[in-house]
Amino acid sequence: MKKEACESYALNIGEHIHQGDINSYIPSLSDYDNIDLVIGGPPCQGFSVAGKMDANDERSKLIWSYAKVIETVKPKAFVMENVKALATLEKWASVRAALLTKFADLGYSVNFMVLNASDFDVPQARERVFFVGFHNGSLSTPDLDSMIIPYKVKAKSVREALAILDRAGEGNNKNLCKARITLTHNPILRKSAYAGMLFNGLGRPIKLDGYSATLPASMGGNKTPIIDERALYEGKSPWIEDYRDRVEKDSSIAKTEIVPEYLRRMTVDEARVIQTFPLEYKFCGSQSAQYTQIGNAVPCNLSKAVCSMVIDVIKGNAPIIYSGLF
Repeated sequence: MKKEACESYALNIGEHIHQGDINSYIPSLSDYDNIDLVIGGPPCQGFSVAGKMDANDERSKLIWSYAKVIETVKPKAFVMENVKALATLEKWASVRAALLTKFADLGYSVNFMVLNASDFDVPQARERVFFVGFHNGSLSTPDLDSMIIPYKVKAKSVREALAILDRAGEGNNKNLCKARITLTHNPILRKSAYAGMLFNGLGRPIKLDGYSATLPASMGGNKTPIIDERALYEGKSPWIEDYRDRVEKDSSIAKTEIVPEYLRRMTVDEARVIQTFPLEYKFCGSQSAQYTQIGNAVPCNLSKAVCSMVIDVIKGNAPIIYSGLF
């Protein structure tokens, strides 16, 4: 795990965190018993469509380390998060099947569900898979999609969410990102001004009255999303929408247009709000390290919803709904 992420955890939650190779730490976990819940998110880069999609990537193999943790600790339930691709791509069908078989062999009724964070009070259209298992001796498959419904809360828009922050550079929103914004001379248009490629780099403009795209761990440079301050603070029409329409009519303007000064990169604090971290949560490390911690995290409100569902089952406050045999 990243050193700065461990430091942030220790500072905010507790110094019981262990930093190091999980495989060397697993044997000591046998000292624990009567564990209710194990939660984990093995690195996703090896499975992601944004990565090399290599099952032999050392990070990809950590899903099996996670399974070894479950085998060692034998919790009443577990939650394992990863990228949507692990749940949906045919390329990973054999991996999915092997994971489900492994957990079932350990005595868990298990299934997976793909969730969009915007359905769980997160102003971000971020999709992730959650493998969830319950140690109850049943081979039936939990209908997780039905079980999670009571925990859904439609998110506020980005604009509404950011209303708790001061103006960028001030008060509780001081950490500005200085990465330059430049327009590409060879724009790629989509129907939406918030898609396609109008800027150099992968940082795209944020749709203030909708949801942010997935915040990447590579924020801090030209992959950091772009905010239109005039649209955010003054309610003006977004510049990017007008610019996109003008480029569609005459692509040559992309070679002469200048980015207005009221366009800037998303700040660390705006990223934290969109990822639903509490404002009082303190991040350790450089600004780049803070962006990475935020982008790598499972959105807090999404995590809360999934774990609340599982905890309610463990406590007997909610039933397991079954959909059939595994």
